[in-house]
Amino acid sequence: MSIAELQVCAVESADVTGGVCVVRCIGGVARSGQVFAAGALRTRLRGIERYGRTVGSFDAGHVAKVRLTGPVVALLAPGQVLTYVPPDGHALAELEDWLAADPPLSDEPHSERLRCLATLSMRNEELPDGVRLRWARIALAALDRLGRPEERPYVHAYLIGSLGSGEDGDPDRDPAALCREVLARFELTPDQAAAQARVWRDLRRPEILRLRRIKNLLRCTEAARPYLAATDPLAAAVDAWTAVRPGLP
Repeated sequence: MSIAELQVCAVESADVTGGVCVVRCIGGVARSGQVFAAGALRTRLRGIERYGRTVGSFDAGHVAKVRLTGPVVALLAPGQVLTYVPPDGHALAELEDWLAADPPLSDEPHSERLRCLATLSMRNEELPDGVRLRWARIALAALDRLGRPEERPYVHAYLIGSLGSGEDGDPDRDPAALCREVLARFELTPDQAAAQARVWRDLRRPEILRLRRIKNLLRCTEAARPYLAATDPLAAAVDAWTAVRPGLP
Protein backbone atom coordinates (compact mmCIF):
# COMPACT_ATOMS: atom_id res chain seq x y z
CA MET A 1 0.00 0.00 0.00
CA SER A 2 1.24 3.51 -0.82
CA ILE A 3 -0.13 6.80 0.41
CA ALA A 4 -2.23 8.67 -2.14
CA GLU A 5 -1.48 12.35 -2.62
CA LEU A 6 -3.34 14.81 -4.86
CA GLN A 7 -1.99 18.13 -6.08
CA VAL A 8 -4.60 20.76 -6.88
CA CYS A 9 -4.40 22.12 -10.43
CA ALA A 10 -7.54 24.25 -10.35
CA VAL A 11 -10.74 24.79 -8.35
CA GLU A 12 -13.63 24.90 -10.83
CA SER A 13 -16.47 25.43 -8.37
CA ALA A 14 -16.95 25.51 -4.60
CA ASP A 15 -19.60 26.24 -1.98
CA VAL A 16 -20.28 25.29 1.63
CA THR A 17 -21.08 21.69 0.68
CA GLY A 18 -17.96 21.05 -1.41
CA GLY A 19 -16.86 21.55 -4.98
CA VAL A 20 -15.15 20.34 -8.11
CA CYS A 21 -11.39 20.46 -8.63
CA VAL A 22 -8.92 19.38 -11.26
CA VAL A 23 -6.14 17.48 -9.52
CA ARG A 24 -3.07 15.46 -10.38
CA CYS A 25 -2.29 12.29 -8.45
CA ILE A 26 1.37 12.55 -7.39
CA GLY A 27 1.52 9.44 -5.25
CA GLY A 28 -0.24 6.12 -4.72
CA VAL A 29 -3.77 5.47 -5.98
CA ALA A 30 -6.66 7.84 -5.26
CA ARG A 31 -10.03 6.15 -4.83
CA SER A 32 -13.55 7.44 -4.49
CA GLY A 33 -14.57 7.52 -0.84
CA GLN A 34 -11.11 8.27 0.54
CA VAL A 35 -10.56 11.06 3.05
CA PHE A 36 -7.79 13.58 2.41
CA ALA A 37 -6.12 16.11 4.68
CA ALA A 38 -5.74 19.74 3.68
CA GLY A 39 -3.73 21.08 6.59
CA ALA A 40 -5.84 20.51 9.69
CA LEU A 41 -9.04 20.15 7.66
CA ARG A 42 -10.52 17.06 6.03
CA THR A 43 -12.35 16.48 2.75
CA ARG A 44 -13.81 13.34 1.22
CA LEU A 45 -13.34 12.33 -2.40
CA ARG A 46 -16.90 11.74 -3.58
CA GLY A 47 -16.41 11.25 -7.31
CA ILE A 48 -13.76 10.97 -10.03
CA GLU A 49 -14.17 11.85 -13.70
CA ARG A 50 -11.62 11.19 -16.45
CA TYR A 51 -12.22 11.88 -20.15
CA GLY A 52 -15.93 12.37 -19.46
CA ARG A 53 -16.32 9.02 -17.68
CA THR A 54 -16.88 8.32 -14.02
CA VAL A 55 -14.14 6.06 -12.64
CA GLY A 56 -13.47 4.57 -9.25
CA SER A 57 -9.78 5.43 -9.02
CA PHE A 58 -6.72 6.89 -10.75
CA ASP A 59 -3.04 6.61 -9.97
CA ALA A 60 0.15 8.67 -9.88
CA GLY A 61 0.95 10.77 -12.93
CA HIS A 62 -2.67 11.15 -14.07
CA VAL A 63 -5.06 14.09 -13.92
CA ALA A 64 -8.76 13.90 -13.09
CA LYS A 65 -11.72 16.08 -12.23
CA VAL A 66 -12.86 15.24 -8.71
CA ARG A 67 -15.75 16.17 -6.46
CA LEU A 68 -14.72 16.92 -2.88
CA THR A 69 -16.91 17.54 0.16
CA GLY A 70 -16.92 20.37 2.68
CA PRO A 71 -16.25 24.11 2.73
CA VAL A 72 -12.49 23.45 2.72
CA VAL A 73 -12.70 23.17 -1.09
CA ALA A 74 -13.20 26.93 -1.38
CA LEU A 75 -9.91 27.45 0.47
CA LEU A 76 -7.82 25.23 -1.80
CA ALA A 77 -5.18 26.81 -4.04
CA PRO A 78 -3.32 25.57 -7.12
CA GLY A 79 -0.25 23.59 -6.12
CA GLN A 80 -1.65 22.57 -2.74
CA VAL A 81 -1.17 18.89 -1.87
CA LEU A 82 -3.88 16.77 -0.25
CA THR A 83 -2.68 13.67 1.63
CA TYR A 84 -4.76 10.54 2.07
CA VAL A 85 -5.70 9.83 5.67
CA PRO A 86 -5.94 6.05 6.33
CA PRO A 87 -9.09 4.95 8.18
CA ASP A 88 -7.02 4.28 11.30
CA GLY A 89 -4.25 6.79 10.62
CA HIS A 90 -3.37 10.45 10.33
CA ALA A 91 -1.92 12.91 7.86
CA LEU A 92 1.86 13.15 7.53
CA ALA A 93 2.12 16.72 8.84
CA GLU A 94 -0.18 15.86 11.75
CA LEU A 95 2.02 12.90 12.68
CA GLU A 96 5.14 15.05 12.47
CA ASP A 97 3.67 17.65 14.83
CA TRP A 98 2.54 14.94 17.23
CA LEU A 99 5.89 13.16 17.33
CA ALA A 100 7.74 16.45 17.75
CA ALA A 101 5.73 17.76 20.70
CA ASP A 102 3.17 15.09 21.59
CA PRO A 103 0.10 17.22 20.85
CA PRO A 104 -3.17 15.35 21.37
CA LEU A 105 -4.60 13.33 18.52
CA SER A 106 -8.13 11.99 18.32
CA ASP A 107 -6.61 8.54 18.75
CA GLU A 108 -2.98 7.51 19.03
CA PRO A 109 -1.81 5.30 16.14
CA HIS A 110 -0.49 1.91 17.15
CA SER A 111 3.30 2.02 16.93
CA GLU A 112 3.66 -1.12 14.81
CA ARG A 113 0.96 0.04 12.40
CA LEU A 114 2.64 3.43 12.26
CA ARG A 115 6.00 1.78 11.49
CA CYS A 116 4.47 -0.26 8.65
CA LEU A 117 2.69 2.76 7.20
CA ALA A 118 5.80 4.94 7.38
CA THR A 119 8.11 2.26 5.96
CA LEU A 120 5.83 1.62 2.99
CA SER A 121 5.59 5.34 2.30
CA MET A 122 9.36 5.77 2.65
CA ARG A 123 9.85 3.11 -0.03
CA ASN A 124 7.22 4.53 -2.38
CA GLU A 125 9.29 5.80 -5.32
CA GLU A 126 6.26 7.64 -6.70
CA LEU A 127 6.48 10.15 -3.85
CA PRO A 128 8.88 13.13 -3.96
CA ASP A 129 12.19 12.48 -2.23
CA GLY A 130 11.48 15.08 0.43
CA VAL A 131 8.20 13.39 1.36
CA ARG A 132 9.88 9.97 1.50
CA LEU A 133 12.50 11.40 3.84
CA ARG A 134 9.79 12.78 6.12
CA TRP A 135 8.11 9.38 6.25
CA ALA A 136 11.48 7.78 7.08
CA ARG A 137 11.73 9.99 10.14
CA ILE A 138 8.27 8.84 11.18
CA ALA A 139 9.49 5.24 10.80
CA LEU A 140 12.52 5.97 13.00
CA ALA A 141 10.32 7.54 15.66
CA ALA A 142 8.00 4.51 15.56
CA LEU A 143 10.98 2.17 16.07
CA ASP A 144 12.00 4.20 19.10
CA ARG A 145 8.49 3.90 20.52
CA LEU A 146 8.58 0.15 19.91
CA GLY A 147 11.92 -0.13 21.71
CA ARG A 148 13.68 -1.53 18.63
CA PRO A 149 16.67 0.79 18.09
CA GLU A 150 18.63 -2.08 16.52
CA GLU A 151 16.51 -1.64 13.38
CA ARG A 152 17.40 2.04 12.89
CA PRO A 153 20.55 1.35 10.78
CA TYR A 154 18.43 -0.40 8.15
CA VAL A 155 16.33 2.76 7.68
CA HIS A 156 19.44 4.96 7.47
CA ALA A 157 21.03 2.55 4.96
CA TYR A 158 17.91 2.54 2.79
CA LEU A 159 17.83 6.34 2.72
CA ILE A 160 21.49 6.62 1.72
CA GLY A 161 21.14 3.91 -0.92
CA SER A 162 17.95 5.41 -2.38
CA LEU A 163 18.34 9.16 -1.84
CA GLY A 164 22.11 9.54 -1.48
CA SER A 165 24.20 11.22 1.19
CA GLY A 166 22.70 14.20 3.00
CA GLU A 167 24.68 17.15 1.61
CA ASP A 168 23.04 19.52 4.08
CA GLY A 169 24.34 17.67 7.11
CA ASP A 170 21.22 15.54 7.44
CA PRO A 171 22.03 13.06 10.25
CA ASP A 172 19.61 10.51 8.79
CA ARG A 173 21.76 10.29 5.63
CA ASP A 174 25.23 10.61 7.12
CA PRO A 175 27.34 7.70 5.77
CA ALA A 176 30.09 8.05 8.39
CA ALA A 177 27.57 8.21 11.24
CA LEU A 178 25.84 5.08 9.93
CA CYS A 179 29.11 3.14 9.72
CA ARG A 180 30.13 4.21 13.22
CA GLU A 181 26.71 3.22 14.56
CA VAL A 182 26.90 -0.24 12.95
CA LEU A 183 30.47 -1.00 14.09
CA ALA A 184 29.71 0.21 17.62
CA ARG A 185 27.12 -2.55 17.94
CA PHE A 186 29.72 -5.31 17.50
CA GLU A 187 31.13 -6.92 20.64
CA LEU A 188 33.90 -8.68 18.68
CA THR A 189 36.85 -7.60 16.56
CA PRO A 190 37.00 -8.74 12.92
CA ASP A 191 39.70 -11.28 13.83
CA GLN A 192 37.62 -12.68 16.69
CA ALA A 193 34.53 -12.94 14.49
CA ALA A 194 36.53 -14.68 11.74
CA ALA A 195 37.93 -17.17 14.23
CA GLN A 196 34.48 -17.99 15.58
CA ALA A 197 33.06 -18.24 12.07
CA ARG A 198 35.51 -21.01 11.21
CA VAL A 199 34.03 -23.22 13.95
CA TRP A 200 30.52 -21.77 14.10
CA ARG A 201 28.83 -25.18 14.11
CA ASP A 202 30.48 -25.88 17.47
CA LEU A 203 29.28 -22.64 19.04
CA ARG A 204 26.36 -22.16 21.37
CA ARG A 205 23.15 -20.74 19.93
CA PRO A 206 23.61 -17.19 21.39
CA GLU A 207 27.09 -17.01 19.84
CA ILE A 208 25.77 -18.14 16.44
CA LEU A 209 22.97 -15.57 16.61
CA ARG A 210 25.52 -12.87 17.44
CA LEU A 211 27.52 -13.71 14.31
CA ARG A 212 24.37 -13.67 12.19
CA ARG A 213 23.35 -10.31 13.62
CA ILE A 214 26.78 -8.94 12.70
CA LYS A 215 26.42 -10.33 9.18
CA ASN A 216 23.02 -8.72 8.72
CA LEU A 217 24.09 -5.34 10.11
CA LEU A 218 27.18 -5.25 7.90
CA ARG A 219 24.85 -5.07 4.91
CA CYS A 220 23.88 -1.60 6.11
CA THR A 221 27.40 -0.31 5.45
CA GLU A 222 27.32 -1.21 1.74
CA ALA A 223 25.45 1.94 0.70
CA ALA A 224 27.58 4.15 2.97
CA ARG A 225 31.07 2.84 2.16
CA PRO A 226 31.45 4.63 -1.24
CA TYR A 227 31.08 7.98 0.54
CA LEU A 228 34.04 7.38 2.89
CA ALA A 229 37.45 8.72 1.91
CA ALA A 230 40.05 6.07 1.14
CA THR A 231 42.34 7.49 3.84
CA ASP A 232 39.61 7.53 6.49
CA PRO A 233 40.36 5.03 9.30
CA LEU A 234 36.63 4.32 9.41
CA ALA A 235 36.82 3.07 5.80
CA ALA A 236 39.62 0.67 6.76
CA ALA A 237 37.53 -0.61 9.68
CA VAL A 238 34.50 -1.17 7.43
CA ASP A 239 36.67 -2.95 4.86
CA ALA A 240 38.09 -5.24 7.53
CA TRP A 241 34.59 -6.29 8.54
CA THR A 242 33.47 -6.60 4.93
CA ALA A 243 36.26 -9.11 4.32
CA VAL A 244 34.99 -11.19 7.24
CA ARG A 245 31.28 -11.10 6.28
CA PRO A 246 31.27 -13.91 3.62
CA GLY A 247 32.49 -16.42 6.22
CA LEU A 248 29.86 -15.58 8.83
CA PRO A 249 27.00 -18.07 9.26
